[in-house]
Amino acid sequence: MAMADIFRLRAQYHSQNRVKKSPRAVIMVCLAGGPSHLDMYDLKPGAPSEIRGEFQPINTRIPGFDICELMPLQATITDKLALIRSLQFVEPMQHELEEVYTGFPISQKRPSFGSIISRFQPAEAKLPSYVSLDYAERTTGYESPQYLGASHAPLQVSGTSGVRNLSLPWYMKLDRFIDRRNLVRNFDSFRKETDLENQGLNLDAFQTRAAEIITSKKARDAFDISREPEKVIAKYGGKDDKYIYVGQKADSVWESHKFLIARRLVEAGVPVVTLRIASWDHHGNVVSGAGGTIFQSLKSALPLLDRSIHALVSDLHERGLNEEVLVVVWGEFGRTPKIVQNGRDHWPDASFALLAGAVKGGQVIGETDSKGERPKNRPLSPQNVLATVYQSLGIDPKTVVNDFVGRPTSILDKTEPIHELLV
Repeated sequence: MAMADIFRLRAQYHSQNRVKKSPRAVIMVCLAGGPSHLDMYDLKPGAPSEIRGEFQPINTRIPGFDICELMPLQATITDKLALIRSLQFVEPMQHELEEVYTGFPISQKRPSFGSIISRFQPAEAKLPSYVSLDYAERTTGYESPQYLGASHAPLQVSGTSGVRNLSLPWYMKLDRFIDRRNLVRNFDSFRKETDLENQGLNLDAFQTRAAEIITSKKARDAFDISREPEKVIAKYGGKDDKYIYVGQKADSVWESHKFLIARRLVEAGVPVVTLRIASWDHHGNVVSGAGGTIFQSLKSALPLLDRSIHALVSDLHERGLNEEVLVVVWGEFGRTPKIVQNGRDHWPDASFALLAGAVKGGQVIGETDSKGERPKNRPLSPQNVLATVYQSLGIDPKTVVNDFVGRPTSILDKTEPIHELLV
């Protein structure tokens, strides 16, 4: 036999006999501000000019899975992507991200999906179960664990200068840190009555987990993208990449490193990573007032988003993580079909969600009408998307937890996952 025959048969053997991996992690990419479905993933080239916008759709590897011409890299991997075009939100036209992170409007005050996963599918002891690469220094309302307790809050990481809260200060040696931790334990021994309360127990668990993470080399290394080959880092993008939000100058930073950190974290064993990227709130009075248009902004931002999504999805496949990691990309609503003052306003009646990794790719689910105003068929909600995430990770969407007053509360009201996506 020739060497090529040996390699071919070996690959065939492994393909036929490999054990299928189960989904164990999710990366959620939030396009906060309301990304325009009509200019990105649901273009309407046959609609009137005041609706269709400036961009044209391009064909992809999957018939019917056409996307914006500014995203050619994704066009080459649509067999690895799944697109929902019939997503509807209920939040009344405000920039509340609660539906994206919890499935419910802000008034419901429900736990973040990451906190749910942390509760039922936590990471090993020396890794965080939930990491947020948000803009904020502290946990925001939409990522709050609410009545699940402080131990299920995300590890919050912000900025572009690394992970400031995952290492000891320069003046704090490890021995001194351990002494301080023991001192806290001694003080806590005098507070037995307080420790009987749930919040006290939650904080104790949180402190313990935080200490384990800080002293864990594995956790710190997962955040260190300098360990990646230059070729891989370049694939995700440069630290100086910028895009136009308003006006005509590219002066807003595109934080491509977040996608690479997210991949490193789930590869290390973190079950949930969330990140926000760019600003997508393209009102006419915002962009026109600064001498720009929604299309100028998208012309600079969409190629960067295209590269980031392509890098993340292809990287997961190349590393054999695609069956273990689910990727969800979406925002809190779409934008108005009719263009107003060179922009589009908020539109919760139609939006999209892009999924990859541990889902059945190569398909488009749902359809909007000819103007992209509302679903023509298969209307779906954020809760259906989160039910799919839970189901994929082995969490029953019908699970019930106790709220602050001990009342049994379901983690979702709409518990039906999107069965077309389940692998």
